[in-house]
Amino acid sequence: MLLIFDWDGTLSDSTGLITRAMQQSAEDLGWTVPDDKAVHNIIGLGLPEALVTLFPAIDEQGRGQIRDRYRENYLREDKLCPPVLFPGVMETLTRLREDGHQMAIATGKSRVGLDRILKSMGLEQFFHATRCADETASKPHPLMLHQLMEELSGAPKEAVMIGDTEYDMDMGRRASMARIAVSYGAHEIHRLHPYEPVLCMDQFGELLQWDRL
Repeated sequence: MLLIFDWDGTLSDSTGLITRAMQQSAEDLGWTVPDDKAVHNIIGLGLPEALVTLFPAIDEQGRGQIRDRYRENYLREDKLCPPVLFPGVMETLTRLREDGHQMAIATGKSRVGLDRILKSMGLEQFFHATRCADETASKPHPLMLHQLMEELSGAPKEAVMIGDTEYDMDMGRRASMARIAVSYGAHEIHRLHPYEPVLCMDQFGELLQWDRL
């Protein structure tokens, strides 16, 4: 089985960090600060797509300004309070690796950002392949899933997309693969139900109980 994971809000408890960095960036520029729900809504998208969604009236110059501020604020927040894995993630990933499953990441993070955090957490060797939004199409376009399956010689019927947002579920459906939803991430679980996930998890370790593994 090829298990493809989202990162923020699925493996990593980083929703708060992203929210604080984005809100601080808007405040720095004197803009209306988006509330938590608005920021949670764009988590999972690539940064350009996220900014267009969050600040639709801002022109390209303005988006460039807040993009730069966000990156600075995110790195500062990351140093002050680095994100951690959700409970059970390390133990579950270890078990899945021992059982011989292929594992990959499909994320809205940048390549630089993902590589930095995987290295800091010592997780580089857990994943057979990764795709980031700045090197392919942003979610919910299925391109990153198609690329991962091609790289790892996987087929949709042998793969599953695991995530916490509508973008993850929509992407998995467009790629014709099974979806597993988590309830503890950026989007409320009721938003994920219409995408017919084969499993909804309140805790990450529940993945080991999935009958297709």
